[in-house]
Formats: sequence, structure tokens, C-alpha cells
Amino acid sequence: MFVQILILLISLVTLVWSADKFVFGASSLARNFGISPMIIGLTIVAMGSSAPEMMIAGTASFHGNPNTAIGNAIGSNITNIALVLGITALLHPLSVSSSTIKREIPLILAITALAYWMLSDNQFTFNEGLILIIGFFVYIFSLLFITLKRAKDNKVNDAMILEAESEVPEAIKTPLALFWLTVGLILLPLSASYLVDSSVFIAKAFGISDLVIGLTVIAIGTSLPELAASIMSIIKKEDDLALGNIIGSNIFNILAVLSLAGLIAPGDIDQDASVRDAPFMLGVTLLLFILCFSRHSGNFRITRFKGVLLLFTFIAYQMLLFSQLKN
Repeated sequence: MFVQILILLISLVTLVWSADKFVFGASSLARNFGISPMIIGLTIVAMGSSAPEMMIAGTASFHGNPNTAIGNAIGSNITNIALVLGITALLHPLSVSSSTIKREIPLILAITALAYWMLSDNQFTFNEGLILIIGFFVYIFSLLFITLKRAKDNKVNDAMILEAESEVPEAIKTPLALFWLTVGLILLPLSASYLVDSSVFIAKAFGISDLVIGLTVIAIGTSLPELAASIMSIIKKEDDLALGNIIGSNIFNILAVLSLAGLIAPGDIDQDASVRDAPFMLGVTLLLFILCFSRHSGNFRITRFKGVLLLFTFIAYQMLLFSQLKN
């Protein structure tokens, strides 16, 4: 058992590290081909934080464990809002002015409600997965279209987009960029495979469902990049990017991560996902919406009090999971 736990932890660290190196190599390579840092920031860098979740979802679904994939997507969204944003606001209250974020918070609430509805019948079908992945591409192309149009008119003054552009890594020589890209491409699926196998072994040994493993250990582990990015953002006084990373990651988790379970392994799902976890995810997202839009004008304010409230929400959810495990 100790060996399996060690494999899980090493795989998790390797997964997060290789995702970072993949983004670094891909971003540098894109820069060397003359792609705008703004586009790189909105695509490669933005999706990079969800790369671990995507790899876990794909691997788990191929291995016949779609509940692990579903649990990872739901758990990551709950963790991002309740734990990551809670800790971030507790360390430094956020003041957000980005018009992009103001559009995306209602969007993530609508997408989360759609995911809840899809899972509410205890099934996740191929067509539902297909709808989500199509929605992902529509979202990406719409974001790029709006941003590029504004750039053409010299009207890009959105704080989050400008901060995202500044976060794009500096270009390195093409051979070195290819090296790190290759390292990421090799280690990402390899570490994900070991992580899924070890988590399934541990779950069976302790009588825990694949869903709960995805909701807890894997979800928290794969959300560490968001936590690190948010802390770095507040250190650099980039409040818009701190919240933008979390919102963007949650959109990707539903549209690009959750969809993989339906596309690869459609069928019945764990009932707890539909009656406990998906509703909680929707509730936490609604709470974020209320906290952000509690002011009728001006910037969003995520105060320390709101951060504490979010943290208590995360603790309450973990206690709920733990109490049901004991039963």
C-alpha cells in the first residue's frame, strides 16, 4: 500500500511538472513561429493549467474508470473556487475590473448548470460529451475572435487579457523548445497512467469509490497549478489574472475535461455524482456569482471575508464526503 501511495504522489508531482514544461515548450515554439503572445496567452498558457485534468480524464476513461474523470472535473471546479480562490482572497483581497471576467462568470454559471442537468439522470452519454467539446471550441474561437478584433481596432484595454499576455514565457531556441515540448508529451500520459492505476488500487483497498478519489486527492493535486498561478498573480498585483485563471480553468474543466468521459466511456455514472457532487459544484459556482455581483457597479471585490466564506464551503464539502465514507 505504501508503494502505491508513493507512486500516486510521484505521479501527481510529475504530472503537474510535465504540464508546465509542455506549456513552456509549446509557448516558446509558437513564439518562434511568429504567433502573437496575446494568442498564446489565451490558448496554450490558459489551457496549460487544465492539462493535468485533461490527461487524467482521458486516461481514466480509456481504462474504464469514467467516474474518476468525472470526479476530477467536478472536484477541481469545487477546489478552484472554494479552496484556491478562498486562499488567494485571504492572502490578498481582489479587485477585478476585467470586462472579460464579468462576461465569463455568468457563462461559467450557465455551463455548470448545463453539466449538472446532463449528469442529473445518472448517465453521461456520447452526445452530451460531444455537445460539451463543441462548446469548448466555440468558446475558444469566440474569445479569440473578440480579442483579435479589438486588437485590430487598438481597443485591447482589458486588464486580464493584458496580464495574460505578459505571462507568456520568453522565447527560447527552437531545439530547446522542442525538447521541453517532447518531455511534456512523454511524461504527461505516462504519469497520468501511473496516477490512475495507483488511485484505483488505493480506492479498492480502502473501499472508496473511483469518484471520491477523483473528487479529493486527484482534484486537489491537479488544482495546485491554479493555486500557484493565483498566488504569483497577487504577488505581481495582477488581481484580474488571479480570478481569470480560476474562471478559465473551470470553463475548460467542464467543456474539455468532463466531455472526455462522455466521448470515451459513455454510460451510467456513480449516483453520488448526480445527487451530491454536481449540485454542490453548481452551488459553489452560484455562490461565486453572488459574491462577485453583490456590487451593482464598479469592480468586483473578493474580500477576505468572502475568502473565509469560500474556505468554509470547501471544508464543509470535505466533511460531507468524509461523513458519507464512514457510513
